[in-house]
Amino acid sequence: MPDPTALIIEHDFTGHRWRYVEWAMQAYREAGYHCMVATDPANREHPLARRLLAGQQPHTTLLFVPAPAGAGAGAGRVAYVRFWRMFRHAFRIAGAERPASLVVVPYVDYFLYALPLLGSPFGAVPWVGITMRASFHHSKVGVKAPRQPLVNAVKTWLFRRALDTGGMKTLLSIDPTLPQWVASASGRAQAVAYLADPCPEALPADPAAARARLGLGPGRHLLVYGAISERKGIRELVAALAAHPRAPALVVAGQQDADVRAFLREASRALSPPMVMLDRFISDEDEAALFCACDAVWLGYKGHYGMSGVLVQAYRAGKPVIATADGLIGWFCRGRELGPVLDDLSPAAIGRALDQLGQSAWPAPAAPAAAAPRAHLLARNTLSEFKQTLRRAAA
Repeated sequence: MPDPTALIIEHDFTGHRWRYVEWAMQAYREAGYHCMVATDPANREHPLARRLLAGQQPHTTLLFVPAPAGAGAGAGRVAYVRFWRMFRHAFRIAGAERPASLVVVPYVDYFLYALPLLGSPFGAVPWVGITMRASFHHSKVGVKAPRQPLVNAVKTWLFRRALDTGGMKTLLSIDPTLPQWVASASGRAQAVAYLADPCPEALPADPAAARARLGLGPGRHLLVYGAISERKGIRELVAALAAHPRAPALVVAGQQDADVRAFLREASRALSPPMVMLDRFISDEDEAALFCACDAVWLGYKGHYGMSGVLVQAYRAGKPVIATADGLIGWFCRGRELGPVLDDLSPAAIGRALDQLGQSAWPAPAAPAAAAPRAHLLARNTLSEFKQTLRRAAA
């Protein structure tokens, strides 16, 4: 009898999303599933896709599924409906290759609010979804976010009804406040489960070796990491560093969008010490070296209200952060045990945060036993915990 099949559908391998695909594969392969990954052909050259095509992942099949013709027609002009149609199409194409016993959606926010109107895109097959962007409840749980009473009321209504969608085994959230809100607002404590956003667990023990690997010079280094766009607050950070008399060296690591790339090309001339840029896909080895070699991590993001894997990585590496007060980043960092918190992104505010970190040695964050309860939650953000939660969700 063949192994049951877990179908993992993710059209976009940018940012952190490909990692969720990889970790979901690992979780369900370890549980005895054959994993099939359905994604867009545009991801063919991504390192994860290349590894899968080379057969480096046992008991795994990669399937490229273009978006169906007409997905955006009519009601498909609404993104939630368009993506619902794309996921239904991918499910049907994959099913013709190998019928799925379970569907896993690493980013259910694509079509979450279409579920009350359209039902499950996977028919009667059980499925597990992860929400990363649900924020309609933030004003009710003390998370700083824009006030959108009408939008939030509509999304609250849709969300509550989405929980009743047929086939959905469990809805997982990387936001710890969402399961708490659901339990208190509806009494349905089991409807949504917390999925602690993990990070790769291996870290080099020797900062000197990590700096040598990356070609970093002496002195302090401040890391900006991930998919580098305007939302990273990169313009404001560069302006503040250019005006600071004791600025650290800025390390910008991750693929940049076109606007940021053009900006940094010009702005780098104003910075001393010189900026270090790694404008490319970052391997696991280089990622570990970056968090080991750099002295602090920038989290002064703009318009980002969800969870941040970079926050988890900084915590695990024992590195202080300079964090926005907004969203879940601000919620986790509110006690300031993890580093300075910014109420705005003015050069003066950022300069004060740099000064608070100290002019000689930058302190590490408080140990978990001494940290505030919110910061202490980050101790759960391990890959083993992530995999166990995914497997429990499908049980």
